[in-house]
Formats: sequence, C-alpha cells, structure tokens
Amino acid sequence: MSTAPAKEGRWRRHFDWWAEVDGATLRADLQAALLAAVLVLPQGVAYAALAGLPLAWGLYAAVVPTAVAALAGSSRHVLTGPTNAVSLLLAASLAPLAVVGSAEYLRLALVLTLMVGALQLALALSRLGALTHFISPSVLLGFTGGAAVLIAAHALQALWATAVPRLPGLAVAGLTLAAAVLLRWRWRRGPGLLLALLAGTGLALAAGWALPSIGALPSALPPFAPPTVAGNDFARLATAALALTIVALGQSIAVAKALAQRSGQALDVNRECLGQGLANLAGGLCQGFVGCGSINRSMPHLDAGARTPLAGVLAAACVVVLVALAGPLLARVPLAAVDALLLVVAWTLLDRVQWRDLVRQDRAEAAVAVGTAVATVLLPMPVAVLSGVAASLVLYLNRTAHPALRSMGFAAPPQPGVQRPFVVLSAGAPECPQLKLLRMEGPVWFGAEAHVADALRSLREGDDAPRHLLVMSKSMNFLDPAGVALWERERALRVALGGGLYFHRPRPEVLAAWQRSGFVERLGPAHLFADKRSAIAALVPRLDGERCARCRARVFEECAAQPAPPPTGA
Repeated sequence: MSTAPAKEGRWRRHFDWWAEVDGATLRADLQAALLAAVLVLPQGVAYAALAGLPLAWGLYAAVVPTAVAALAGSSRHVLTGPTNAVSLLLAASLAPLAVVGSAEYLRLALVLTLMVGALQLALALSRLGALTHFISPSVLLGFTGGAAVLIAAHALQALWATAVPRLPGLAVAGLTLAAAVLLRWRWRRGPGLLLALLAGTGLALAAGWALPSIGALPSALPPFAPPTVAGNDFARLATAALALTIVALGQSIAVAKALAQRSGQALDVNRECLGQGLANLAGGLCQGFVGCGSINRSMPHLDAGARTPLAGVLAAACVVVLVALAGPLLARVPLAAVDALLLVVAWTLLDRVQWRDLVRQDRAEAAVAVGTAVATVLLPMPVAVLSGVAASLVLYLNRTAHPALRSMGFAAPPQPGVQRPFVVLSAGAPECPQLKLLRMEGPVWFGAEAHVADALRSLREGDDAPRHLLVMSKSMNFLDPAGVALWERERALRVALGGGLYFHRPRPEVLAAWQRSGFVERLGPAHLFADKRSAIAALVPRLDGERCARCRARVFEECAAQPAPPPTGA
C-alpha cells in the first residue's frame, strides 16, 4: 500500500500557515524578525567567541540555519541558531583535538556540525524524535548550571589576559557589564545586550583607545564552504557528536514545548527534529556551527507578535541586512566588551527559581542535576552530558523497579445503606483475615520482578495469612514476560494454599499479554472483575465459613450475613 498520499497530506498540513499570510501578518512577522535580528547580533558574536571560532561565524549561524529550521521544523516560533551551552560544549569537544582557532580546529567544527545534523535527521526520519523525552529537565538544568560556571571562568580568563593589563580595556568591560545589568533590570524586554555592547564600543571610540577588536567581517552573506572530511573524523568526533545531539535536541524540544504551551500550537516532535537536523546540515555547509532552539531569542520573538514561520526567515534576512549596514561598526567592537557580555550570559543561565523548586520537590532529581553540573565543570563535557543522561535513566529505572503495592480497605465499619469509599489502609487498620485487597501501581517488568515477588511473598507468610488475594490492577500499566511469569507463580501458590488470585480491572494491554501467554485461561474468567464491589460480593461467599464465623473484623457489608462471632474468651 502506498504511503505517498499520507506523506503529501502531512506536508500540506505543515504549510497550512501559508494561507494565513496577509498584510497584517507580514507586518507582525517583520516587526518580530527585526527584534530577533537585533538580539542575535551581540549573542552570535559572543557565542562564536565562546566556541573559539571566527566571530563572523556566530552571525552566519543565525542566517541559513535559522531560515531552514523555521520552514522545515514544526514550531512556528522557535528561532534556531547559536546558543551559549552548545557553543561551550562545541569548544570543549574540539579543544583536545586541535589548537583553538587553527585551520584544523575550524575544519573539525564544521565536520562536527554536519555529523550532529545527520544524527538529528536520522532520528527524525526513523520517527525516533520521541527519544528526546528521555533527556530529563534535571540533566539540562545541571548542564546549563555547569556551563554557566565554565562560561564565567572563560570570560574572566579572557578579561584577565586582554583587559586587565590595559586599564582602558578594563574600563570598557566594566561599562559594558554595568550597562547590561542595568538594562536587564530596568528594561527586561529590550535589546539590552546590544545597547550594552554599543555603550562599551562607544567609550572605546570616544576615548580613541586602540583595543583588540572583532575585526572586519569577510562578508555579510554566509559563504558556501563545505569542509573537507578525513577518514578518521567520524571515529574522533563520534562521542562529541552524540553529546551535542543530545544537548541541542533536548534544548530545542524544551524551547518548542514552552512556546507551544504559550501559543496553543500543536507540536510534532519528529518534525522539529527534522528541522533541527536540516538546519545543522545547512550550517555545516555555510560556516555556521552547531545550533539549536534559543529561548533567549524565541520567547521575545513570540512576545513581539510573530505569527508564522515566515518570521524566522525574515529574521535571517534582517541579520544579513544589519551586518551589511553596520559591518564597519561591528569590526571595531572591543573584545573586552564581548567578554563582559559573556559574564551576563553566564548569570542568565543560572535558573535559581528552577533549582529551588527542584530541591523542594524531588531531592533525587536535584542530585542528578547537581551531579551533572559538577561533571560538566570537572570532566570532558561530552562525558559529563552522557553521564548525566545515564544517571537520570538509572534513577528512572530504579523508581520503576519499585512499584508501590498498597493495602486497600475501608476507612469506617460497614453501615446499612451507606456507601464507603475504598482507601489506602494505615498500619494496624482492620482487614479481612482471609481476603487481601491490594492495589498494584506501576509496571511489572524484569527489573521490578524481585521487588514485587518479595512483597507478594510477605503476604503469604504465616499460618494466618490471607489465602485469597484481590489485586486492583488498573494502575498496573505494563507487563513483560517476567511480569507474566510472576503472576503465574502467584496464581499457582495461591491455589496450593487453598485460596485464589483475582484481579480488578486489568488494563487492556495487560489483559492482552495474559491472553497471549494463556494465563487468562488458566486463571479462569471468574477471577477477573469489572468493579471492586461486585468482586467482593462474589469472593466473600468463597471464604472459609468457619473462619468467618469466628472473625471479629467484619469489614465487608457481606459479613453481616455470617453468624455473630462468639463472645470474647468463649
């Protein structure tokens, strides 16, 4: 059966926004695009410096990749381009392989960008974009926190090397930093970084100080310059490419989700992976390094009124125009001013509210975040990122390996005509000595098999242990073969004790697994119930009548039909 019509339909739906383009939409998109271009000028330069690349590459990374991602991705509002954490990870990955700034370093940067794009494209075409959901927010928070420390250290080292020996450079850096902090405090939505950069540059020009500067840009338009690829590049860069793919996609999807939540747009994760992959492939061919969705530019882009992906294309075009018009001024921007901006960037990466909330809500996830941050500072950065992801997955597996098994019952004794809700019983609450009510919460898989088996074994221990077990299983959402085998053993053990195993509302996927294995047939359809009250009504008559007659718990309404228990001491 051909899938061509389905694919054609998906593409048509993807470009539905084109019908919305009119004069008003174009004006709104152009206004948002101009703001985005103004914001990226200082950021692109700063992030290229952070990556150890020609400063012009930071601007080139905000042209072709931005336009490609806007058209090919799913989000209408994400702006793709250079970002702080990804730039730092790129530099940390390449520094052990080549001298920073050398021709080999620049070649490897472009090859690595192409590899990241190819990996992202492969994920999209394989419909595996959902794997990005396994990159936990805690890992990204820890990585950005560690990256903030490294960015600040890099900026301070650069300032010490270039500005401190020259007091004019220190004055320029101080003014730039003060202006950026003041503007961020008083005009949060304005182009504070750009104005701060202009302030520092203006001081240097007015005083006539000859300081190290950005230098002349080769061209306003990104050149088409594919890198040469050596035979051992893939082996040397494989770990770095994987780490960069994880970080870049994780950040891009997180940004896209945040914007979609605000705008109400439906998001296609695989389509977003496709856009990011094509953007990085284009960047590697046009002297733009690895990029991803930028929250610093995307959120103001949405707030400025961007309506369609055309705003991203216009933002890329505006960068070219601004660089062409302001090229001579950009060439004279002092490096001390750029380094001062990096200190502001490092500060903005520290999300203190998110750290505080994470520590309050989940200490284990907070430990993963702290561990990732420390590893980012102390270890090679690709290793730190992959270690953080591994730690997060281990934490998740450990939690799913210990699903909760809770004793259920009633909060009050039975009363005629009164419906009592089922509750989780506290320790020492009265229970039926013959029928145990148990709620199973979570998957039963090979990693959880030992934990669940131990819990079930404890319920069978002792001569007076309940022989009948009713499992409330609607929260048991998954079974693998080990889980099926566990319940098969429990069924056999209950039968050997003279009792039985029963289930209330097993989920369809769990029931299907049992049916495939033949468990349902061996269990018997009379052991499956659609609701709890009918289950209890059916099971109480199956209990040992002599024990019921002596029982004083009488927790079920059906117990009223039993003879009164003998007096205490009789």
